[in-house]
Amino acid sequence: MIFTDWKTDRIENILPKEFYKLIDKNKNHIGKTFPVTLANSDSPEKAENFISVNKDKERNSEGYYFFAREIKTNDLIGYLCVKTIDYRISKCELGYFIDEDFQGKGITSKMVSNALDFCFNELKLNKVFICTSEVNLASQRIALKHNFKKEGILRDEFRNGDGTLQNTLYFGLLKSEYIKQERQS
Repeated sequence: MIFTDWKTDRIENILPKEFYKLIDKNKNHIGKTFPVTLANSDSPEKAENFISVNKDKERNSEGYYFFAREIKTNDLIGYLCVKTIDYRISKCELGYFIDEDFQGKGITSKMVSNALDFCFNELKLNKVFICTSEVNLASQRIALKHNFKKEGILRDEFRNGDGTLQNTLYFGLLKSEYIKQERQS
């Protein structure tokens, strides 16, 4: 099932209180996989600081922030960030989550597709990677669906929301692979 009544929004249009609402509504859903975002946005004041810091990062080309917004209600329903940008090596990382009520509707997949286009065609990067915990099967499926290659396992690399160290799976996609895939579609 594809859910089409949503649009992408950018950080300059995001109000801290609506981002806090998304985080608060999904705190159990994202607690183990997005502990830093959760910790930095678990109050309206922290969410305001989180949005402000990330607006500065975007202005300085240190990160880029995309949000999914339901058209009917205008509510935020998803978040994707382009982070860990290394212009010297020409790579970046994607991090994303979708409101629990909107999982399985193709929104995250489309957000990742749009982000890949942005990273490879606008930022002119050579590699995009996704690091995900071993328990985050949905994120692994997204990476594989977009033809990322599983490059390795980083042992005890991630501390989840309850403080447990977990292995991280590292997936990478090169621009040459992305272009080849685009030509075939």
